[in-house]
Amino acid sequence: MSLPLSRQKALREWRLYFLVLPTVALVATFAYFPAASAIYHSFFEWAGGEAKQFTGLDNFRRAWHDQVLRDSLVTVSVLMVANLFKMIPAILMAVLIHRLTSDRWQYIYRALLVVPMIIPSIVTLFIWKFFFDPNFGVLNRVLDLTGLKHVLVWADQSVFHWGVFFDGVPIGWLSQPELVLPSLILWGFPWIGAVGVLIYLAGLQSISREIYEAAELDGVGPFGKFRYIELPLILTQVRLSLVLLIIATLQGYGLQLLLLTESGGPGGRGMVPGLWMYNRAFFAGEFGYACAVGMVIFVFILVLTVINNRYVRIDK
Repeated sequence: MSLPLSRQKALREWRLYFLVLPTVALVATFAYFPAASAIYHSFFEWAGGEAKQFTGLDNFRRAWHDQVLRDSLVTVSVLMVANLFKMIPAILMAVLIHRLTSDRWQYIYRALLVVPMIIPSIVTLFIWKFFFDPNFGVLNRVLDLTGLKHVLVWADQSVFHWGVFFDGVPIGWLSQPELVLPSLILWGFPWIGAVGVLIYLAGLQSISREIYEAAELDGVGPFGKFRYIELPLILTQVRLSLVLLIIATLQGYGLQLLLLTESGGPGGRGMVPGLWMYNRAFFAGEFGYACAVGMVIFVFILVLTVINNRYVRIDK
């Protein structure tokens, strides 16, 4: 005798619950528990191990008055604004690939963009570290061969008076405090990320061909199509990219750690909140305070994500 349909549906639901439960348990063990532990230990003076002393909000009061943390927030804000502009080349590349009439060439360009993703990120960072080398780096050689270094020296000495560019002296991109932040902004040039391009392409491919045909009948040109059709209709993907960008910029510190060491480079000019958290935890042994810094980073990410989701939207 077969069970009623409602009973069969209920049994299928329970099977799904039991299949999902182990996954949720694993996520709780390896994701939620470390996060909860960080929140818990942020209220303690803790140097690792079992010995810890409850200090209440002292770690957060210290973070409020921590000048290094304040400066690092300013630095990461500059990097975040720069990263917003770095989204533009990826959007334009996605639009150009989408407008190709040949499906074969679209596939080829997508494949060429994905190929660099197989290179480990640590290798890419080491390549960029060599790129900035003052004596053998590619950047200084390009500036010398093209004569752009003479332009920089002239602009420095005659107009801006930066005091960083001199004839006959290699440019120390990572050793001169004034050049640390520009070097971090320059990293990743030409700033066309494969993941970003693929996300935007997914949004562009959902645009109906009839919309383009109607725009062409109305005499809309290439720039008009981008402004009135393509950009508004991929704002959902732009919002997703903004969320990922905010999280990656505020949390990230691997680039700064590899290029500038745990001190953030000369004068600490490259110090970011994530690197300061790492510095306090693994070099100063202040794990409790590092957890508090991590909570500060979490609050900033949460606030910026809410603002992004509230204001970056489009009614299609």
